[in-house]
Amino acid sequence: GRVAGGYHGGCAMSGYAEYREVNLPWLKAVPAHWEIRRNKNIFTEQKEIVGERSADYTLLSLTLNGIIPRDMDGGGKFPESFDKYKIVKNGDMAFCLFDIDETPRTVGLSGYNGMLTGAYTIMRVSNINARFIYYYYLALDNGKMLRPLYTGLRKTININTFQSTKVPVPPREEQDQIVRFLDWKVSGINRLIAIKKQRRALIFDLIQLHLFSDDVSQSSIGRIEAAFPEHWKSIKARRIFSERIEKGHTEDELLAVTQDKGVVFKKDCDSHYVQPSNFESQKLVYPGDFIISLRSFQGGIEHSRIKGLVSAAYTVMELNPSYSRIEEYYGFLFKSKPFIQYLNSCVNDIRDGKKIGYKDFRDCPLPIPPVRTLEKINILRKEYDKATEELNRCTSLLHELRTRLISDVVTGKIDVRSIEIPEYEFVDEDIDNADENPEQGADEP
Repeated sequence: GRVAGGYHGGCAMSGYAEYREVNLPWLKAVPAHWEIRRNKNIFTEQKEIVGERSADYTLLSLTLNGIIPRDMDGGGKFPESFDKYKIVKNGDMAFCLFDIDETPRTVGLSGYNGMLTGAYTIMRVSNINARFIYYYYLALDNGKMLRPLYTGLRKTININTFQSTKVPVPPREEQDQIVRFLDWKVSGINRLIAIKKQRRALIFDLIQLHLFSDDVSQSSIGRIEAAFPEHWKSIKARRIFSERIEKGHTEDELLAVTQDKGVVFKKDCDSHYVQPSNFESQKLVYPGDFIISLRSFQGGIEHSRIKGLVSAAYTVMELNPSYSRIEEYYGFLFKSKPFIQYLNSCVNDIRDGKKIGYKDFRDCPLPIPPVRTLEKINILRKEYDKATEELNRCTSLLHELRTRLISDVVTGKIDVRSIEIPEYEFVDEDIDNADENPEQGADEP
């Protein structure tokens, strides 16, 4: 077995002493003492639907950060009826067995009782440590390794094919140790990411104080008023922004509009990104534009610093050149929680799932802050940008380490049986920035 360094406090960890060959498309060898099972000996499909009892169940979402409860009062797109949603119990696993390459996350282990869209395949887990098999399929999902199993334009895995798929399984005691080790290491990675996010959040909190006041003092920290000073001017958004509907060009790259990282090149956040062939359905975005995304009711309006293409479902807004001095101010204002609440109050029917468009936004009054406030915002922006750059760099490296670590451990490339796990406080991923599989589950494959 090969040596994998850097996983355990700087100490190298070795592979197992002996391996044997296995016939899996994504795995050629496993530790010799591991057995091979089929999914049907681990998973039992659960098809019970909520029917008319949907009000009795918590609505859950499958996100990049796992299965989490969804706030039904927070707006967004919901079906007319939840009758066909499937019942999910704590410990069940959910699989999205279609559109696999395009779906950000196709597997999740539920820590909740609730309901998920009927398009997902819900599995009851038995005869194995549920977190072990979850980590295993998470590793396969991270690498999109299930390609050999799917067929058709919707890239669908037939349930019989899935249940016949072979899985390498260590002895139960070893499964438990692998889970303990990965929980410990993943928690440590999550803690480091949380520290970087906290530094950026502190700067953002200070910026938010200046968004709503031109007299910020130390006593103001931690107290953000959602009202603007009376002496500030305000005008309708239509005088400051106009809608941009310019179509895309072949030389432009596709952008991802995210709540956490803002507007970024899609290729930089999706290792399986493929440049689209149809550019006429995309909208062009220029640096300095603002984008109303499908989830603006939750995460605010995004400010783009780069040129590229976004989905036609998004609303792109161009800033009037005469207000260019306020660009950075609006970039932060539109992401602040008080403004998001204000935006929801301006737009009717948001909570019924209506997306925000330019026609909704153009009549919202927007503040025109004094020059002194704008100067302070620009100074703080430089600090915020540095913190964001550091966060993105560290997060990318830590996510890469986490992905590799999980894969190497659950496939038996490294042996963690002798590693002593210290006491620690588990830190989960940040669900506040969990990106849900967009529009997933709207149609059965």
